[in-house]
Amino acid sequence: MKIREINAMRGPNYWSVRRHKLIVMVLDLEEMEELPSNKIPGFRERLEKMFPTMYEHRCSVGKPGGFFQRVEEGTWMGHIIEHIALEIQSMAGMEVGFGRTRGYGEKGVYNVVFAYVEEEVGKFAAKESVKICQAIIDGKEYDLDPVIQEMREIREYYRLGPSTGSIIEEAEARGIPWIRLNKYSLCQLGYGANQKRIQATVTSETSSIGVELACNKEDTKYLLEQAQVPVPRGEIIRRESSLEETCRYVGFPLVVKPVDGNHGRGITVNINSYDEALVAFHAAKNVSNSIIVERYITGVDYRLLVINHKLVAAALRTPAHVIGDGVSTIQQLIDEVNSDPRRGFGHEKVLTQITVNDLTKTLIEAKGYNLETVIEKGEVLILKDTANLSTGGTAEDVTDFVHPANISMAERISRIIDLDICGIDIMTTDITKPLKETGGAVLEVNAGPGFRMHLAPAKGLPRNVAAPVIDKLFPHGSNARIPIVAVTGTNGKTTTTRLISHIMKMKGYRVGYTTTDGVYIQNRLLMEGDCTGPASAEFVLKDPTVNFAVLECARGGLLRAGLGFKNCDVAIVTNVEADHLGLKGIHTVEQLAKVKGVVPETVLPDGYAILNADDDLVYEMRRNVNCNVALFSLNEDNPRIKALQRKGGITAVYENGYVTICRGEWKMRVMKAEEIPLTYGGKAEFMIQNVLPAVLAANIQGVSIEDMKAGLESFLPSPSQTPGRLNLFEFKNFTVLLDYAHNAAGMRALKKFVDTMEATVKVGIIAGIGDRREEDNNEIGKTAASAFDEIIIRQDKHLRGKTEEELIQMLMDGITMVDPNKKTTVIPSEKEAITFAIKNAVPGSLIVLSSDVIPAALDLVKHYKELENRGELNL
Repeated sequence: MKIREINAMRGPNYWSVRRHKLIVMVLDLEEMEELPSNKIPGFRERLEKMFPTMYEHRCSVGKPGGFFQRVEEGTWMGHIIEHIALEIQSMAGMEVGFGRTRGYGEKGVYNVVFAYVEEEVGKFAAKESVKICQAIIDGKEYDLDPVIQEMREIREYYRLGPSTGSIIEEAEARGIPWIRLNKYSLCQLGYGANQKRIQATVTSETSSIGVELACNKEDTKYLLEQAQVPVPRGEIIRRESSLEETCRYVGFPLVVKPVDGNHGRGITVNINSYDEALVAFHAAKNVSNSIIVERYITGVDYRLLVINHKLVAAALRTPAHVIGDGVSTIQQLIDEVNSDPRRGFGHEKVLTQITVNDLTKTLIEAKGYNLETVIEKGEVLILKDTANLSTGGTAEDVTDFVHPANISMAERISRIIDLDICGIDIMTTDITKPLKETGGAVLEVNAGPGFRMHLAPAKGLPRNVAAPVIDKLFPHGSNARIPIVAVTGTNGKTTTTRLISHIMKMKGYRVGYTTTDGVYIQNRLLMEGDCTGPASAEFVLKDPTVNFAVLECARGGLLRAGLGFKNCDVAIVTNVEADHLGLKGIHTVEQLAKVKGVVPETVLPDGYAILNADDDLVYEMRRNVNCNVALFSLNEDNPRIKALQRKGGITAVYENGYVTICRGEWKMRVMKAEEIPLTYGGKAEFMIQNVLPAVLAANIQGVSIEDMKAGLESFLPSPSQTPGRLNLFEFKNFTVLLDYAHNAAGMRALKKFVDTMEATVKVGIIAGIGDRREEDNNEIGKTAASAFDEIIIRQDKHLRGKTEEELIQMLMDGITMVDPNKKTTVIPSEKEAITFAIKNAVPGSLIVLSSDVIPAALDLVKHYKELENRGELNL
């Protein structure tokens, strides 16, 4: 068996609009295509022995044991590998259940699709599941334990921490979109100009001065002291020579900790002698140049969490520890604590397993013990010097028991230090009494405090502490989203995208848009190339200057990774034609329509899917959407248009020479098509078809007819506004027309326009396309033969899997079907082909260039036009 490719879906996709996190593995079973599971002796028994918990997999049978029943009856290895991939993820603590395996369109090749929690773990699971399946086929032993542990470690490395994760979950619950901005915890909530950012529990609204103060324990202590907040007596020192005098001033017992430390690093508590203090000083010095020596406050450790200057949670924190039973060794007691099912690796569960490191051994040895010591029944042995959950500590929720005076103090501290989210560590014997009565003190103020202890305490009520964070970032009535118009289809996407962007820009929006030419922010090209995939969409949605997005969505990105957004406000489907078939497992135009149909299915319930009523496959997409539907047609008498109009729906039609929007049966004429520059006096019918959905989208977004008209009048078919889309260059004796007609449907539309143009000779420069089927290239040749008097065959910059000879022959076959005597010249270089056509142009001729590398072709034609303007073009 051989893996051809592995892709991770990260948004709505061909396999599921609702399940965004899917691995799609293209798997070639090779000889195993002939050996389903029931033809391999002992296969089911070995599989069941390795994965007894797979009994819960119901599969298509629909009951426990259903999957094993399928294996017994005989199923293919792709299906089995899908279930193995799901099971090993679940064994590693990532519960997933969705999967499906479907034919790729080639014998023995399958799309193996399954859900993942963390992308890198999902990819690992895909590869490992094939190895595991092969081992079961071969009857070889396979040790799963290191595989499961590696998956846990990969997850811990890539996952968002529990604090960040909780905020993201709360945002998702409120319909707020988000984007991870780096491999750590920096995340964007919302889109474009309405975005906010978080990094763990520091937000884009957190005061940088507040963070600096909290990170400087000396300044924090000074400010709190000045504000009459009880803090331990102490000194900041930097040299060992100051330690002895400071110890006398502060008095034992004391605490030594680094000024710039975090997560409990370098802290030593309950020091009762100078020798202990000296060891602690050097431990702290490894973390920070400045050291705090302060009075050790007796009591227990509490964390008060204040968000937006309101106390939202409080927890009693206990360091990792064991309690003796008079029988078990310390190591056995640790193992028993770690056997608690609530404890896991890293952050995967409520509690973290206790690890025995050098610090643990030091604390044990300080008591005169070692790991084999049996301690007395009831004795509590502390194993870590801080109460952090990440080191195995536990937390108990005590929010409801905090004395009002302590609540007021905590909220006041958050304003003194100026932190919108802060964790306040206090030591006291009784949280139900004011700190001044118990002799307690505030030990520390933390910027970016962890939420885990409040989200899932070992004891007490969990608190949704992420909710007040979202409340602060996005107060009631604010909007985290920006309007998104998504455009898909076979032809016309780019022009429609550009036209909508132009109209909305004139309306005053700061528009970001993606096209096959690049990504534009306010008409400035910031990324070049085919930018119609999810990464380009995210580029626009991450830009803080953008408050309106128009995103062209092509099939390639949808199949490779899914959409780059979860929902849009308006989706346009221009048409579906046979193009790119035979690629990525898409072999029929119906499958291609399903790919394109993902886009309208993502429209928000109060948004609109704008569909082409003249295209059967596009019109059928209305059945799968959960939103309003608007239709457009070149024929105002289209029965589908009439039916929607009778229901009071919104349509756009071409009637009596006008581009017209209809609300119900009421017509609102925008302007005559012949007056719209993009349509070349109404001759370019396919451009009228692009205008119709664009004006519909603008109308839905509240643009007036007058503003639409202004936008249409000022949107010119030119290299600057519509590069490669009917760019006409008038030379003195001939004309050059450049267009991105890159498939048979596009070539047919171009032919209809060329047929309206007068010329002594019409010369077409065409190319075969390597990733299209033979019949598609034949069709391009046939259309060219009927459109042009002479044909020049060139080659695309990228041959995409075929040879020059193959592509030329495919085009020649198509040309010959129409006219075996058609004058045809082969010039592989596009530059040489354009040069040849221009230098051999006869008076009154029309040269039509179908190009795939628009910038280079435009530059060359403009170069010859400049030469002519200077009188230097020698023909």
